[in-house]
This record gives sequence, C-alpha cells and structure tokens, in this order.
Amino acid sequence: MGLSIYSVLSEGFTCPVRDFLWGHTYFTEELAALTDSSPFMRLHRILQLGPVHRVYPGATHTRASHSIGVYHLGRRLLQNLARDGSASWISREGALSFLCACLLHDLGHFPYTHSLKELPLRSHESLTGGLILKDPLRRLVGKCGADPEMAAAIVDRELPGDSAELLFYRRLLSGCLDPDKLDYLNRDARCCGVPYGEQDVDFIFSRLVPSAERGADIDSRLIPNVEAILFSKYLMYRTVYWHRQVRAATSMIKKALINCLESGSIAAEELYGLDDQTLFALLTEKTGSALADAVWNGRLYSAAAEIGFDEADHACLRDIGMRSRYEQRLAEELRRVGIPLSLEDLIIDVPEPISFETGLFVTDEDRNFAESSSAFNAKTLDSFVKTLYTIRIFVRPEFCEKVETSHELSDILCKEKFWIRET
Repeated sequence: MGLSIYSVLSEGFTCPVRDFLWGHTYFTEELAALTDSSPFMRLHRILQLGPVHRVYPGATHTRASHSIGVYHLGRRLLQNLARDGSASWISREGALSFLCACLLHDLGHFPYTHSLKELPLRSHESLTGGLILKDPLRRLVGKCGADPEMAAAIVDRELPGDSAELLFYRRLLSGCLDPDKLDYLNRDARCCGVPYGEQDVDFIFSRLVPSAERGADIDSRLIPNVEAILFSKYLMYRTVYWHRQVRAATSMIKKALINCLESGSIAAEELYGLDDQTLFALLTEKTGSALADAVWNGRLYSAAAEIGFDEADHACLRDIGMRSRYEQRLAEELRRVGIPLSLEDLIIDVPEPISFETGLFVTDEDRNFAESSSAFNAKTLDSFVKTLYTIRIFVRPEFCEKVETSHELSDILCKEKFWIRET
C-alpha cells in the first residue's frame, strides 16, 4: 500500500515549472491544466504582499507563485508521510484531492493582501470552495483523478464532510508546520531581502511522524524548528507584514471600501473575483475615491500617534463600525483645538487578529508542544501578540506635523474612558 500511494505521488509528474525558490516543481498534465484555468490566472494579477513593495521593492511575487510553492511542499509532505506510515489511510483519490487543494487554496483570496479581511464579505476559503465546485475547475479537478467535493472541503471547513481522511488533509493544510506557512515565510523573506523567514524544510519533513488523528506529530528534535517558525512569523509581522507604511496603505484602502459599502456605491458582490488592478479601477470608477487614488499614486498617510493595544480599553476598536465612530469623534476633538481635519483625513488602524499555532504533539515527550520542553510557552506567545498589536492614528501628510506635535492629541487619547465611552 505504501509503495502504491508513493507511486501515485511520484509517477507521471513530467511537466516542470521552474520556481525561483524551490527549483523544478513537477505536475502531471492534468494538474498543470489547473494552472491554465481562468480562476488560477487571476492569482498572477494579485501581489502576495499587496503594498509591501512600497517598503521592500522585491516583494512583487504573486499569489500564483505562492500557490505553486504550496502545491510543491504539499506533495513532498505527503510523499514523506506516506513513506513513513500514513499510506494505510491515504487513498489515491484523497491524495490527489489534497494536491489540488494545495494548488487551489488561494483561488478566492481577495486582492491587495488583507485590506478586505474585516469587511462583511464571504471568507476567501468559502469563495475558493465554491470555485472548485463549479466548472471549469470541477471538471479539471475530476480529470486529475481527484474528488472535487473533497478538494473543496479540505480548503473550506464549512463544507460538509467528516471522513477521517478528509480531516487528516485539513490538519495538514492548516497548522504549525503546514505547506502554506512554510512557503510564505521562505518566499516572502527571500523576496523582501530579509533573513527572518528561511526554514529548514528538508529536515522538518524528514522528522515528521504521521498521525491519522492529528495530521503530523513531531519528536523533540523538531522543537527548535517549530520555535524558528514561530519567531520568524513574529519577526515578519513586526518588520514586513505590519510595517508602518504597509499598515497605512492597508488602512486607507479598507476605509475607502467601508465608505463605499456603507454608502451603497459598491455592493459586496462586486468585490468578489477582483485582482489588484480591477479593485482600484472599481474604486475609481464608482466613487472617485481620493483614498484609493492616493494609495495608487504613493501618497500614503503618516502615523501621527501609536498606542499599545490594551484589551480592557480598546476591545471596542476591533469592530470596524465602532472604529468609524471613534474616528469621527477624534476628528471632532481635534477640530475643536484648531486642527481642521475632515473624517476622510484621519484613520484609526487596528491590525486584524493573529495567532501563533502550536497545536503539535511531541511524541517522545508524550505531551503537547505548549507543555513541552520548548521555551515558547503560552506566556511567550501572548507577549508576541501584545508586542505586535499597535493602534496607529494615520492622518493626511499635510496635517501630520501639526497633529503629531499637538499636546491636545495626547490629552484626548489619554482621556479617561475615551475609548469606551457610550456612542
């Protein structure tokens, strides 16, 4: 059985794609056809890191190149696990469905990185599942020898399905050592020219222990590699993903979209299936949005203040509707002290929720990673999140110096119950 599944994952993969990160990545003719489909071609028009190229000019890689990398690592991962024992619960159809899920997992992803993440829209996983389940992808996935229903359900956990094999693939595609994270950390760091993201994929895959219930376990020799991944993710968020200028561009597009949705000038359904350029075209065509035009032409807002996020005081800001009300209140307060800010001139930016996955079982210590001999306990990871979470007040550049040096801003933000007052 093991040799049979291993051969399924090895034979017939004769179509090479040259990836700058992983080298030759091999497809079957049927899997290669998926990359020529219209839904996949859209991913070539979406930058993986959105506005990050403003800070790191090399960050112009796309969702398509990342998806090919995830497919490549997913195939290597499944080969290793099949050789080491998982072949007894892996079927040919299931293995090929997993490969399709890896390749197509970002099909429904929105443009411009996570600018649309908090908006009242369907999740990108749900959109991906829907695309896989309709032609042309349904037909193409079937031609690969995969089950379109399973491939879609591996990505979209809201779809029905509770077979042990399906749950196994879901855990492989989403976890601490998943091919998605192993690709984006390596790829993003390489393109940005920073040293934080590189991971020892060869050693990680060689030491994973297949588990029908948990996906893959580790032994204690992999603890340093897991620690490296956790710390790399922290550093990439701190220096790249949530860099101040990146947050400025992201918050400006997010505010423009919120205004459009609230005014009805754009319907939620119009935001599905866009790429980076068509997103900006839609904003310009429907609204003539000054915010979108400013981002497109490099006129980013400046950070006038930064505040450490405190759950007790600032939890209300996680709600984008409440955030808009606080923006209005803050602009009014600043106008009272002589700074003529309009509501469009000011943005309160709060990063979206982030987690550091540690759901691994350490076999030779017979305990979960969080209770293992690792130095990265729950308290350490909580401190990562606390350090990363920064509220920023962005303003139009011409107002920045006046707002930044204003004693009134500090007084306003420090007012008792400013953030939790009834609205």
